[in-house]
Amino acid sequence: MKPTEILHRSGQSLWLDNITRELLTNGTLAHYIRELSVTGLTSNPTIFDHTIKSSAAYDGAIRAQLANGLSGEQLFFELALQDLTAAADLFRDVHECTAGVDGWVSLEVSPLLARDARTTLAEAIDLHARAARPNLYIKIPGTPEGLQAIEAAIFAGVPVNVTLLFSPAQYLAAAEAYLRGVERRIEAGLNPNVSSVASVFISRWDVAVARQAPAQLANTLGIAMGCAAYRAYLRFLASPRWRRACNAGARPQRLLFASTGTKDPKVSDVLYVEALNAPLTINTVPESTLKAFADHGALADNPKVESAAADRVLRQFGQAGVDLDGLARRLQDEGAAAFVSSWNDLLGVIASKSAALGAQPRRAAS
Repeated sequence: MKPTEILHRSGQSLWLDNITRELLTNGTLAHYIRELSVTGLTSNPTIFDHTIKSSAAYDGAIRAQLANGLSGEQLFFELALQDLTAAADLFRDVHECTAGVDGWVSLEVSPLLARDARTTLAEAIDLHARAARPNLYIKIPGTPEGLQAIEAAIFAGVPVNVTLLFSPAQYLAAAEAYLRGVERRIEAGLNPNVSSVASVFISRWDVAVARQAPAQLANTLGIAMGCAAYRAYLRFLASPRWRRACNAGARPQRLLFASTGTKDPKVSDVLYVEALNAPLTINTVPESTLKAFADHGALADNPKVESAAADRVLRQFGQAGVDLDGLARRLQDEGAAAFVSSWNDLLGVIASKSAALGAQPRRAAS
């Protein structure tokens, strides 16, 4: 049995953190679903920036959208919706056989809206309606302003992937926003079963402290934060308030471990996948990590995510002078800024490709 199937049977979903048009058209994503137990997919501006920049696979679609009078953000979202609706259709069987628990894909709102709750909500509603797929999440960052949009989007019935979370406190803020949206639906007599996941980023912690961490603590902070977020997740799901919502028909907002590709070449390339194996959670991995785990991954009988060792690691970093709460805020701000940078790069690529392709004469049909 492949390690990916063992992981799936343990109760954790394995999602791919990548999308390209080639993955969809050459059968690779279908192969991952069939052979590597992949049950979902996430995307972000950086992924689209890289794939559109480096591939000619989108050229025909760009020409078609230019002919429709689209440009800039509008053109990009049409390309992204084409890819993600096609991916959603590939995962539709998974979505249906799990009664909507799994089989999701994710599309992010414009990162330029990270501090604008009202416009984020409007864009989330619009993109979800245009996709017209029951298994498409709209990604909204868990910034303070984003939390307002998350609550409102859940109340409006839009499934949400809360992104850019780093700490247990940030996770709990996102979970509270989700639950408030659910409770408003219950009070209004609406179906409270609106799906959501909360994405906690892992590897960026270890990158951030690489130069100041004692040698014995290298590459331990991300896992410790993931473990702490998991315990906060279990406590939240055990709370009387959540159980009342569950009794009314709501489903848990699942915890998702994101940014789980190993950045340090000196340690295992499947470090975070092996360490953060836990039921009722998701791990979304880059393609290289998926292949590596399928090849040589191994799961412990007693997963680290259930270990008290994480608390000791967090205390040691605190004793070493690392302000973990302050660093979490910095990582969230830097993550939002990085997505804005990728978004601007992406729009630059769209503009340059549009200019080049719009100037090229169409080939006559043979």
